[in-house]
Amino acid sequence: MDAASHSSIKIRFGRGAWLLAAAVACASVMRLATGFAEEPAPAESPTAGKLVICGGGRLPEKLRQRFIELAGGSQAHVVVVTTASVYADTDKMEAKLAFWRAQKVASLTILHTRSRQTADESQFAQPLTSATGVWFVGGNQSWLTETYLGTATERQIHAVLARGGVVGGTSAGAAIMSPVMIRRDRPELETGPGFGFLPGTVVDQHFIKRNRQGRLMKVLDAHRELVGFGIDEGTALVVEGNRLSVVGESSVVVCTSASTERPAAVQSLAAGQEADLGQLRTALAAHISVPPRDAAPPIAEAGDATSTAKPETTAGQ
Repeated sequence: MDAASHSSIKIRFGRGAWLLAAAVACASVMRLATGFAEEPAPAESPTAGKLVICGGGRLPEKLRQRFIELAGGSQAHVVVVTTASVYADTDKMEAKLAFWRAQKVASLTILHTRSRQTADESQFAQPLTSATGVWFVGGNQSWLTETYLGTATERQIHAVLARGGVVGGTSAGAAIMSPVMIRRDRPELETGPGFGFLPGTVVDQHFIKRNRQGRLMKVLDAHRELVGFGIDEGTALVVEGNRLSVVGESSVVVCTSASTERPAAVQSLAAGQEADLGQLRTALAAHISVPPRDAAPPIAEAGDATSTAKPETTAGQ
């Protein structure tokens, strides 16, 4: 694994680290790497594709079925990337693929390597050229970016979204969705570039279960142009253009940092609720509550929620 090509980026980025992020992120993300804005950047979403971003833990079957549906159902061409899993190189991985093997889809490909050279080969990335859905299993998000960021494989995954496909993932597969990725918070909070499938954001997972609002707010303090999405276990944030919907058993917490113009803001979206990404970003920037279609709780000051809770995580999520 060419880990040296993607050195760790600490929470206080230097100029060189920003240049690294800009070099490997997609064009729509590059302007986010130029500095800290006082207000969030304009809302952006995948060009034509969809995202199913799961917070980890035990996933209700309806979450993965939603992914299959968005990928085309029985006509879906699905690629499952197992590289984040510690079991990816062992026989134990097969048992963890039982759900995917059982699906009646047009094709299923399991994709894995630990070599950046292999990941940059067109033959390895070829299954992605006809994929309608790509799923990332959980594990260690750093293994995903260290292997695939800036390679032909990553470019082909972005192409899946560009032609209207769906990209999903759980735990580590959620962390990689944003242009700034939380790598770990022990022994210190550390971030690095993600794949940037959802520009203008930073995604955290296992959010309520592991009291992670504190660490997400710290990241947002260093990246004031981003909106934070904290996704709890057993729950998914589904992104279709500017339409956000929450599916599963818990909630998604939307956060922005404080600035000289506004206080920090937090809004919770419960399962079954929907919101407009553009309106949500604008409202959070102005510290105004935007009720979802069935009325989510109003925005609160960050200090009124769990933002002071001690973060808890490990590198292998």
